[in-house]
Amino acid sequence: MELLRVENLRKTYGKGENTVHALDGVSFTVKKGEFLAIIGPSGSGKSTLLHILGGVDKPTSGKVFLDGCDVYAQNDDQLAIFRRRQVGLIYQFYNLIPVLNVTENMTLPVLMDGQEVNNDRLEELLSTLGLKGRENHLPNQLSGGQQQRVSIGRALMNAPAVMLADEPTGNLDSKNSQEIVELLKYSNKKYNQTLIIITHDENIALQADRIIAIEDGRIIRDEVIR
Repeated sequence: MELLRVENLRKTYGKGENTVHALDGVSFTVKKGEFLAIIGPSGSGKSTLLHILGGVDKPTSGKVFLDGCDVYAQNDDQLAIFRRRQVGLIYQFYNLIPVLNVTENMTLPVLMDGQEVNNDRLEELLSTLGLKGRENHLPNQLSGGQQQRVSIGRALMNAPAVMLADEPTGNLDSKNSQEIVELLKYSNKKYNQTLIIITHDENIALQADRIIAIEDGRIIRDEVIR
């Protein structure tokens, strides 16, 4: 079942001689529950693509459909709700709120959306992510790997349609990197969670169901691994 469809996506910055084509006619589809890795050199357009998929950055032209919804046909208020409810974003540098503890950071998107926290889901995520006993710790009391686990929990709290991870292991050592990848793979399988990862790490990419390679804003390879 198709969850995500991208049609002829273009993103340009600047004008005239200074025009940069960050994305240049990108099209692909992603199935529900698929684990997709997007690879490419720095400046290839992969992070721009991820931000457009997540409703963070608007395309110059082209369309993004998520679960049948034309993402950029929505107004700004609708787009904000879309981001909170349909997309889980994980970044390289965690983006946790320093004055909030683990539980508060994880539940913040739910509370911002005016929803009631699902305590059963919270407890399950804390257990799955190995954060039991650290619920009241602040980010500066956690290791890098633990902080990234909190950011994964925050992204999963609203049970989004798709998880988008931008270099999620880029700030971690190899042991913590593999643990984070295993957690993302686990959530992908357990919750049938569609997962799209931007990565420079070939070992991570090869664990995905499929790899899309981007260069100069264009897809140069789209390969099913398993």
